[in-house]
Amino acid sequence: MTERATDRFDDWLRARVPARGLRPKAAAVLEVLLSQPRRASYGSAAELAQLAGVNVATVTRTAQALGFAGWPALQQELRARYMSSLSAGQVAAEHSGTGSPSARSLRRDLDSLALLNRRMDEEVLLTIAEAVAAARRTVIVADGSYAAVGLALAHNAGLAGYDVRAVTSGDAELANTVAAIGERDVLIAISFWRLYESTVLAANVARARGARVFAVTDAASPALAEAAEQVVMVPAEGVAFFPSLTAGMAVAQALVTQLAAVDPARTSASIEAAEGMWSKFGLLHRRPSGG
Repeated sequence: MTERATDRFDDWLRARVPARGLRPKAAAVLEVLLSQPRRASYGSAAELAQLAGVNVATVTRTAQALGFAGWPALQQELRARYMSSLSAGQVAAEHSGTGSPSARSLRRDLDSLALLNRRMDEEVLLTIAEAVAAARRTVIVADGSYAAVGLALAHNAGLAGYDVRAVTSGDAELANTVAAIGERDVLIAISFWRLYESTVLAANVARARGARVFAVTDAASPALAEAAEQVVMVPAEGVAFFPSLTAGMAVAQALVTQLAAVDPARTSASIEAAEGMWSKFGLLHRRPSGG
């Protein structure tokens, strides 16, 4: 099986089946997931159980057998992978609905933030923050609209006193940057929905060159997951033809907050120096009183 083939929805799901296999009822649940991904992506555990002819507890146990904490965690990645298999037009059609589009978008983002808050592993953010703090430098790869998350993360991490830069445009720039990555460096790959091939390639090359690699995504492809030491799973589904960056931005903010706490003295000195330069260059409309 080629690397690209393992990115297919059914290949990903079958690859998670334990070596010992699944019991008949769990296998029935798996068959529904494979044959009706759309209904499984949006339905409740009770609806899935009815489709498979099992009880809700079996759905939960099946999710756990596939390596998830439970049905909600499995469904989050299931839906992300289902959405990533669709074109932009198909995504827009999936999200057509009644009522105000802006109100639906806000509600979806609120739901995503609540989901992120319930499932975020703080130890993972601590691991990434400590890796960035110890690194010679950190490269963030974030292309397209995802660049917003990468730029915010790089900007604030730089203010916190660390050598962090975001590569957000042009394969030539990315290739040149990755060519200089080594064992003392960190690469953070940020990509949602249909992952950029260049982002996946950069993560794998950086890992091969000895750098520590981390990923922030909604549904990691096998190629990206294998390159990354840790993968931060972020709900990114929107209500239009593009993914939402709200939860991704929240992770970037949380990560910088954790990074600033690794070495408070370093961060304080860096911010104080930046403040001095802002004043020297007359950048701010409102200036601190200095009291």
